[in-house]
Amino acid sequence: MTTLDKISTGEFAVVVAIDTQISLKQRLYDIGLMPGTKIKVVHQSPSGNPRAYLVRGAVIALRNCDAEKITVRVDGCE
Repeated sequence: MTTLDKISTGEFAVVVAIDTQISLKQRLYDIGLMPGTKIKVVHQSPSGNPRAYLVRGAVIALRNCDAEKITVRVDGCE
């Protein structure tokens, strides 16, 4: 297992846990990002922060400081 900020562009992962403030955790849950959700890294800015993720058909941007609090399991298939 690793954290979301360590996953490379194009890779898939499954969320295992979210260890962040309640307010951010609730916002992530509201957009469908919760344990068991499949996520794909689709783009990163030239500086590498923030990065864009495909979550349940929607693309969201997360800062690396927030993505590092999301534990994931790498999943090689779509």
